[in-house]
Amino acid sequence: MEQSPESADGRRRPTIRDVAAAAGVSRGTVSRVINGGHWVSPDARAAVDDAIRRTGYTANHAARSLATGRANSVAFLLTEPQHLLFADPTFALLLRGATEALAQRSMTLVLLIADSPAERANVEHYVRAGHVDGVLLISSHESDPLLASLIAAGVPTVCTGVPLGDRIHVPTVSVDEVESARVMTRYLLEQDYRRIAIITGPNDTPGGRHRLDGFREVMGDRFDPGLVEQDRYDSEAGAAAMTRLLERAPDIDAVFAASDIMAVGATAAARKLGRRVPEDLAIAGFDDSGLAETHDPPLTTMRQPWPEISTMMVEMVLDLIAGHPRESVVLPTTLVRRVSA
Repeated sequence: MEQSPESADGRRRPTIRDVAAAAGVSRGTVSRVINGGHWVSPDARAAVDDAIRRTGYTANHAARSLATGRANSVAFLLTEPQHLLFADPTFALLLRGATEALAQRSMTLVLLIADSPAERANVEHYVRAGHVDGVLLISSHESDPLLASLIAAGVPTVCTGVPLGDRIHVPTVSVDEVESARVMTRYLLEQDYRRIAIITGPNDTPGGRHRLDGFREVMGDRFDPGLVEQDRYDSEAGAAAMTRLLERAPDIDAVFAASDIMAVGATAAARKLGRRVPEDLAIAGFDDSGLAETHDPPLTTMRQPWPEISTMMVEMVLDLIAGHPRESVVLPTTLVRRVSA
């Protein structure tokens, strides 16, 4: 028989039985809604959500965790330097979207950062100890053993971007990196730019490698290895890469920076060297993370569907936690034309 505990002021706390009666559904339906909403119709879920608000019901997560063996939380795992969480708005967009998606299911998002070997060891121990039910891996490097370790340990894991490496089999939510780079490169060529350089991310990341592949394919015989820079995804790296490009190839007339934050740094460096954007040099980015629209000048960029990416990742990891396999998903990008190119 379900207990009816008292609150701190002595009043009886509402129970699942009360919510079920108010919603006109079974207690099993209420339980499924509270535990993530799987296998519940939209109408039933709306009725339960309304009943929870009217009755003032709150779940006893500690008791439920003991009963189910679950932590009722999911990790947002960033394998990048900590400062990028605040410097690069793409991570903030994913963090906010995932937090909101889990909050709708009465679950908690736990932020974990693992950039150094010691941090990776701590994160692996924390996750494998059951403190979270699953992992949203927000970035991956080919040389990083953490993903393979999580998969080997049976931790439900979903990645943004397709991890590099033939032996990694994990559900992913990604965009078509190669085709997105093709679209941007074709656009720049259509605008009559001919000496086009690229600043892209590290070659051990999906974006760094595949965006360069798409650029190279479209440039064809016009591809010049001397007009390629690969570095970290941050503004300082973008500025340094632009400086190196202009020093050895002062005649370039366009640059495709494979992230908005790199494009921001590249623009600053170009101006410091006396180049006007876009009058003397066109600069395009990738992400449409918020920086692009507010930048001076506003950046032409490839828009990633951030709300859809984070929501889909949450849905997929919850299905994995529930024992339901999921296939990887590829979402479309959109070319956004602005002043910079």
